[in-house]
Amino acid sequence: MTFIKRLRSLFVSIPAPASPVVAPVIRNPIISEFLSQPEIQAALHKIPPLSVSNEPLPDWLTNEESLRDEGVLFGLADAQPTEKVAEIRAHFEHQAIPLDKQRSQYIEKIGELNLLIGQRENRILVLQDQLKSVKDRNPAPNGLLRTTISLLLSIGMSVGTFYLIDETLEPAYPNHWISIGVFLAGMFNLFGRTSFFYEESTRLTSRRVIEEIGLPLATSVFVLSQALKAQTVWQAGALFIFVFFLFLLAGKLFLSTVSLLQNGISISQSNRQLLVDKQQKLPIWEAEIERLDQEIDSIRTQKWPVVTALTSLDTDLARLNTRRDQLVNLFMSEYELARSIRNRLTEQQRESMFNEL
Repeated sequence: MTFIKRLRSLFVSIPAPASPVVAPVIRNPIISEFLSQPEIQAALHKIPPLSVSNEPLPDWLTNEESLRDEGVLFGLADAQPTEKVAEIRAHFEHQAIPLDKQRSQYIEKIGELNLLIGQRENRILVLQDQLKSVKDRNPAPNGLLRTTISLLLSIGMSVGTFYLIDETLEPAYPNHWISIGVFLAGMFNLFGRTSFFYEESTRLTSRRVIEEIGLPLATSVFVLSQALKAQTVWQAGALFIFVFFLFLLAGKLFLSTVSLLQNGISISQSNRQLLVDKQQKLPIWEAEIERLDQEIDSIRTQKWPVVTALTSLDTDLARLNTRRDQLVNLFMSEYELARSIRNRLTEQQRESMFNEL
């Protein structure tokens, strides 16, 4: 008969203890179930094997009857159980050290795999956006034909106007360079980007009007003064109106047409690049997306056994902590029981029990 049973036999009314709790078996995580697969071995090559502490628990922790006796002795001696409980917890914390270390390594490995998956998923999103952008884009109309014809007509009109001005100025100014200067001065007024006649909701100021009209008007008046010397007033007035509005509108129209031609060339180049992208880059991007998907599946295959091993390790840690709490509760229950019956024992009975140990 054990010590605690002899103690209980003195008091029949004291209930029998609960059935002993079966100690859990701390087992290694189930990584070994997956290591037979070569690809999983490659996935876990950085993870060191689980090292469980070889130091066994003391006999009074592995044998519940001994732990009960410890609790009874502390209770009969009216000693404080704090140090004994701390000792129990310290033994189990020592047992859990390698498990906690291995758990941290598993969590780190899972974090690395999640980072790799996240990088590939972000790259896939970028490629999908590029694919959608290229697939949804259609060639933009460049208007090169219309712009080219408009530019040629503008050049022809400008050449004809130059000869008209040159014929008018030739009697007084036979040097053709003077006619060229007068034509360019009136034709290309460079103060503004476009004429206000082409703009809507434009706020006109006196400065803007002078900038737009001043030089074309001065040139037209100069041509009019020379035309009155050789032509009738009616012809000279018609020439003045024609040249004035031509200078006022045609110069800006010519420059705008040149800008449109440049934009049309840029649009044409973009359309050619879009065609090249659809023929060459789309297959490359689609193949890269497929490769990244395969890599993500492979990484997830590598991650799954690590997650499973971490779950198993968490279960073992929880089982170890549960066992620790059960033993602490067992010790405290026997301690409280012994304290409750201590005063009911005679001094001779207590000495007899201590001598039997």
